[in-house]
Amino acid sequence: MTPWIRNVTLLALMLAASAGAIALRPTQKIADQGSKMNLETIFPDSFGDWRTDTTITPIAPSPELQATIDQTYEQTLSRTFIDKSGQRIMLSVAFSGNYGKGSQYHRPEICYPSQGFRILKETNSTLSTPEGNLPVKHLVAVLGPRNEPITYWFVIGGLQTQSSFGVRWAQIKVGLTGKVPDGLLIRVSSIDQDEVRAFQLQENFINKMLEAVGANNRYRLTGRLN
Repeated sequence: MTPWIRNVTLLALMLAASAGAIALRPTQKIADQGSKMNLETIFPDSFGDWRTDTTITPIAPSPELQATIDQTYEQTLSRTFIDKSGQRIMLSVAFSGNYGKGSQYHRPEICYPSQGFRILKETNSTLSTPEGNLPVKHLVAVLGPRNEPITYWFVIGGLQTQSSFGVRWAQIKVGLTGKVPDGLLIRVSSIDQDEVRAFQLQENFINKMLEAVGANNRYRLTGRLN
């Protein structure tokens, strides 16, 4: 093979590889399909025995953490709910319409310690809902006398996952379809020394919340359930 033919062949292979990379690059956002995500309207102020407690002001994160959240998510929502017996649940939701490969995400296991908490327990669990089993992560975070059991889950491009590997795999899997996945983090927590009681209360809260948001939004908030 002459140098000229070799160079032309190499150039053709490089152009083909470049075209293939462009073809595989996700361009269409899942978030742009269907109705727009609006956390303020999706999550009602009251449902079942729960209503928003307007007497409670959510604790603001540190300026450093807030800057990271702002860079990662397009929308966030924080509310504290109270039931008739005075029990309180804190709800925190974060959404990004562009959660493609390389995007950062911030798990409570990282965010809580950055605020001074210690994570005492971390377990995978399953929450039973009328729609199916919802895989969740349970944490217990402690700061001084404050004992805060936490339930959370991620939905990446409609795929349910809790692990770091699962998030990255979901990003890649959706990206191979030519679409850019969206990302949703939903976290509920309460102040309670009895974590068993707290997780049962949170399960009740989550089920009532999922019932209240309606069928159209339930899938967006949970992904596919078994």
